[in-house]
Amino acid sequence: MIGVFDSGLGGLTVLRALVDRFPDKPFLYLGDHANLPYGNRPSAEVIDLTRASVEALFSQGCKLVLLGCNTATAVAARHLQQTWLPSSQWRGHNVLGIVAPTVEAATQTPWAVSSPQYPQKYNTDLIAVFGTTRTINSDAYPEEIRKRCPRVTVVQQICSQLAGAIEDEAPEAELERLVEEGVRGVNAQTNGMPPHRAILGCTHFPLVEHLFRRHLPPFTRILSQPEVVADSLEDYLARHPHYIAGDRGHSVTLLTTGDPAEISARARVFWPEVSSFELLAA
Repeated sequence: MIGVFDSGLGGLTVLRALVDRFPDKPFLYLGDHANLPYGNRPSAEVIDLTRASVEALFSQGCKLVLLGCNTATAVAARHLQQTWLPSSQWRGHNVLGIVAPTVEAATQTPWAVSSPQYPQKYNTDLIAVFGTTRTINSDAYPEEIRKRCPRVTVVQQICSQLAGAIEDEAPEAELERLVEEGVRGVNAQTNGMPPHRAILGCTHFPLVEHLFRRHLPPFTRILSQPEVVADSLEDYLARHPHYIAGDRGHSVTLLTTGDPAEISARARVFWPEVSSFELLAA
């Protein structure tokens, strides 16, 4: 069984893409809604909360957990992978994030290749990253992109209100205003030069990808994380099939640390046909 974790509901856009890609596999999603938001918490708290949720998914039978959350990935993934897991009781399990596949797609470089290679080291493209305050302030995307493509220009734009507006089902005109504002912010940083690629670095943003498409030039390639992550996980599981060995039958189970009724109602914004959430057992 494959686990997907998010501090909230945005990870449902990733889960939906994974369910479409792997229609015969079981999935377990956990949203830590009782501890929202993660964005204004110290890094140590984000790591502790993420680790607790990953352990909960492991204990439910998931051998592989995907952090379907940019904040949790940017702040906690490396610590969990390199420090916690090797010394924990969960050897043989693994944690993946969504920054790595996004950087791979943006740089056309495998994650394992962390130094400049030909021809990527001569790439002088412009890449824009749109995200929430915590994700942008982490500098995870520019740091990892520049390791592989040092001549690439990376500009970041905080879209602080967009995720909340999406979740609150704001009118389309309001969402478009916020998207247009974000694109203008990128243009102001680049003197009007449009990006070659645009990373939608928040799992809420795929729901307004059409609005980004409307306000970015046709040649700008938009990297939307659900499809990028599904591509990456398909490749990963082909190379590491033991994580899903023995899985039989399709199922999608949704767990929350919050109020299941409230969360189930809000989840319809992200996935209209989604099943109801259940409370994570203590």
